[in-house]
Amino acid sequence: MGTETEYGIHAPSDPLANSTVLSSQIINAYASTVRGGMGNLAGTKWDYTDEEPLHDARGWSVSRENADPSQLTDLPPVLDAEQIALAGGRPPSSEFYSEDPGSGGVLMNMVLSNGARLYVDHAHPEYSSPEVTSPRDGVLWDKAGDVVVLHALRRIARMPGFAPVNVYKNNTDNKSVSYGAHENYLMPRSVPFGNIVTGLIPFFVSRQVICGSGRVGLGAMGKHGGYQISQRADFFEAEVGLETTIRRPIVNTRDEPHAVAEKYRRLHVIIGDANLSEISTYLRLGTTALVLSMIEHGEAPRIELQEPVQSLQAISHDPSLQQKVALKDGSMVTGLDLQEMYLEAAREHCRQHGQDHGQTADVLRRWGALLDTLRREPMDAAAQVDWVAKLKLLQAYRDRDSLEWSDARLGLIDLQYADVRPEKGLYHRLAARGKMERLFTDEQIAAAVTEPPHDTRAYFRGKCIERFPAEVVGASWDSVIFDLPSRRKLQRIPTREPLRGTRELTGPLFDQAASAEEFISALLGPESVPDVAR
Repeated sequence: MGTETEYGIHAPSDPLANSTVLSSQIINAYASTVRGGMGNLAGTKWDYTDEEPLHDARGWSVSRENADPSQLTDLPPVLDAEQIALAGGRPPSSEFYSEDPGSGGVLMNMVLSNGARLYVDHAHPEYSSPEVTSPRDGVLWDKAGDVVVLHALRRIARMPGFAPVNVYKNNTDNKSVSYGAHENYLMPRSVPFGNIVTGLIPFFVSRQVICGSGRVGLGAMGKHGGYQISQRADFFEAEVGLETTIRRPIVNTRDEPHAVAEKYRRLHVIIGDANLSEISTYLRLGTTALVLSMIEHGEAPRIELQEPVQSLQAISHDPSLQQKVALKDGSMVTGLDLQEMYLEAAREHCRQHGQDHGQTADVLRRWGALLDTLRREPMDAAAQVDWVAKLKLLQAYRDRDSLEWSDARLGLIDLQYADVRPEKGLYHRLAARGKMERLFTDEQIAAAVTEPPHDTRAYFRGKCIERFPAEVVGASWDSVIFDLPSRRKLQRIPTREPLRGTRELTGPLFDQAASAEEFISALLGPESVPDVAR
């Protein structure tokens, strides 16, 4: 599993700044920071060879002519010197920027030594975490992304002539624009996609009660006064679909496995909020993994909502958690009711399959305890859940100053909660005071900024970039490309099996090789070119 976060970005002193330019500054600033001593040379390009964004899991492909431009993620973003100049930025010749002819002179993509990807996506800086095998590790490498962008904005602030940039881990600008916090899960391709859809929709509609981030304002424009549970709910329009930025579906059908296509599918989840709470992220990943396990075994609850999209928004608009939505059998249930149905099914599923131990047991315990707390008194969950923590802050301001929900000051507090700067972000200030439960220390998160997970192919990718930055000329989720003087052709090393390329399997090769030449010779031999995934 893994996460993807598109961050909100803003230059307070230049409100008309081009957001793509600002996002490219984040990428180049982090590259400059890394070159300045944080580990390795920066600028490894993304390999787009195996990108297939228009394949639909329902059995067809959308033509490029009929696709929305936002769906063409297999094309590298381009930002040339003229655009930068028109936007008031520095030209690529500045020491701030990394030369990257493939992106018009400005670095728009980089692969990090922790196995993650940092790039410009739809005019936002995006951090895609490395692949991990547990929800706890998912939290760790997700939080590492916040530190990555923090390093970048600190660098920008020190650069003469550049306007300071603020970065927010949120999902909307309250001006009709929403940006994503996505998740990805490896699944067997043998599971019928229809089963995935029916098993997930009621879960995703109600999951927000345990991991929503909270939002001031109702509706896509946020014009209607009020507070809601999810930042993303009002931007969804369909139950199932391929799109991610228009006609957003509850279940996304993109069939781009980034792995052995015959064996696997990558379930691309676009309905989550961006979480700052470590517990919210932990349960967002852990509960979803459990539901997918039930679907794979044919043991998911059989629940059908009459109007899934309307139910999603209705539940979001009621932070009292009393709103009921209709099932097709005529019964009425709350979001908490739906979550409890899934929890009970998950408990039974884990008992039957002997999986009720370790992190699985911890997820089940926390899931149940949180639902009990939310049913008893939602405000008691403020230390675990973002939407509750934010609501508690906002209500204190409302009570003190007699503010209506339409007051602009509450919107500013909402935004400030998501600021990634520890000295400014309200989440971080709560955490520093011990008011947010944490799973990791700052030191553990800092280590994950440069160190990859040890038990997936992310280890191979990250260590190649750390050890041999000059020779690695491209990388992606399923390949690493070397350019070596002794070899006539580029050496593209496939990594199509996500659970291979681990430290156990490849660590000795890295330990024994004094150079990239030695490493590739030991890995490939004189003639054969084996897949390190095998």
